[in-house]
Amino acid sequence: MIAVLMGGNSAEREISLNSGEAVYQALKSQQIDCFKFDWKDDNLDNLWSQEFNLAFVVLHGRGGEDGAIQKLLEARNISYTGSNADASAKGMDKHLSKEIWKASNLPLAPSVVAIYNMTLPIINFPLPWAIKPVSEGSSIGISKVTNPDQLDEALALAWRYDDRVLIEQWIEGEEYTVTILGEEALPIIKIVADQDFYNYDSKYLSSTTQYLCPCSLTENQENQLKEIALKAFQAIGANGWGRIDFILDKDNSPFLLEINTVPGMTSHSLVPMAAKAAGITFEQLVQRITHEAEK
Repeated sequence: MIAVLMGGNSAEREISLNSGEAVYQALKSQQIDCFKFDWKDDNLDNLWSQEFNLAFVVLHGRGGEDGAIQKLLEARNISYTGSNADASAKGMDKHLSKEIWKASNLPLAPSVVAIYNMTLPIINFPLPWAIKPVSEGSSIGISKVTNPDQLDEALALAWRYDDRVLIEQWIEGEEYTVTILGEEALPIIKIVADQDFYNYDSKYLSSTTQYLCPCSLTENQENQLKEIALKAFQAIGANGWGRIDFILDKDNSPFLLEINTVPGMTSHSLVPMAAKAAGITFEQLVQRITHEAEK
């Protein structure tokens, strides 16, 4: 019996509910015994009272993507999809994941961390800057700062979601994403946002954001990105499935943005798009992720 864990208490709750419903329907269509569980507030006792031997985790953001639910499942010896608790925690923390990648000599934009109610660090890299909550997903709380006078407002927005905020050099360029399934990198998707950057509205609400696959890179460039993505995934200790996001600057030099250890599985989501480009149906994708968890 598979429990599809969805919802959660993070800012990404609504997206998770959509992802969970899609996964649940895909499992049901294959006559796989499953049920969906909407985690909200403190109702986890209702989950533990049910019998299941595998959890399909589609809880995005805090609680579901940061290792919290993974720790609880591990304590009960219940198998689950995706990365373990330790890798999930590392991947959710944008600053920590960048430090790990830096130690692995992977390509990164310079950044510093600002902590709420503490003196701001010295920023010794040029504008523009990306202001990001350290442990939030779906581009929630992110701002682009082109003038130092905008920094306070951008920090105030980000601090609504986290008391640690990443100030990162904004790399002007094009965004690409690489899906990892097992030990394989799927076809790369180029994202052409309809706004200044690929923000929450562009991801989930817009009908004009473009997703290009084939992605217009040369074969050598694609292979380079896939190689970096696999190294970044492995450096975090991630496994099963996930997604690595990049910016390529005007010289086509790649910069790692972040890792997603529980990516979206909605109609707008990038992992199903990459799978489709590889000839993998949504139902097959769900089955593959499930099988990775059973290894």
